[in-house]
Amino acid sequence: MYEIFRQLLQENKLSANKFATIVGISQSTLSDWKRNVSVPKTDKLQIIASYFDVSIDYLLGKTDIKKQPPTRELSNIRA
Repeated sequence: MYEIFRQLLQENKLSANKFATIVGISQSTLSDWKRNVSVPKTDKLQIIASYFDVSIDYLLGKTDIKKQPPTRELSNIRA
C-alpha cells in the first residue's frame, strides 16, 4: 500500500509530511505504514483515496484502475 501511496505523492508533487499535515494523519502513523508496522484502517484509506481521487482497491493494489466508475443506485434504475 505504501508504495502506491508514495507514487501518488510523487505524481502530485507532494511530500508525505505535507500530506499528513493537510489531512491530519500523524507522522508516526505514516512512518508505521512505510515500515509495514501497521496498515491504514478503513477511515484512513478513505481519506487517502478521496484526496487523490482513486479507489481504495487501487490503493491496496487490487486493481490497476485508479478510479472506479460510479455505481448506479437501485433507486435510479427503471424497469
